Amino acid sequence: MVTMKYRLGLLLLIMFTSAHGDVVGHARVVDGDTIEVNRLRIRLNGIDTSESHQTCKRNDVIWACGREATIMTTRLIDGHQVQCIGGSHDRYGRLIADCFAQGININSMLVKLGMALAYRQYSVEYVAEEEIARQEKLGLWSGKFVAPWAWREGERL
Repeated sequence: MVTMKYRLGLLLLIMFTSAHGDVVGHARVVDGDTIEVNRLRIRLNGIDTSESHQTCKRNDVIWACGREATIMTTRLIDGHQVQCIGGSHDRYGRLIADCFAQGININSMLVKLGMALAYRQYSVEYVAEEEIARQEKLGLWSGKFVAPWAWREGERL
């Protein structure tokens, strides 16, 4: 038997998710490159941030770059509604989308600030932003780090 709570949740999901995968609502930040809007997990398109428990090195000091990426995503959203535009899903069922808060492209800004890398395996959309961050030695580029995809495979500093 389908419960009323389930029907309401399904109705809300349909209302806030168009056929193109567009989602609007308040976000809960899961980690630097994953948010949840209207109970739908969204993977930020074209970028990869350090994993939650990942650390990096700056001036020979270890810093929690993964935690900082999550904090930066939270600050960019700042409690405002987000609009996410996407159309495909990853192998975990997350919507892959470009997300905006207060008119700012969150994906792009994370890369510009050096808190995310352009995820070239899937997209070259944010390569120019990464080059700027690298040249200006922002975020990850201010020290030593392991690319998140390599860190997930076991590589460490």
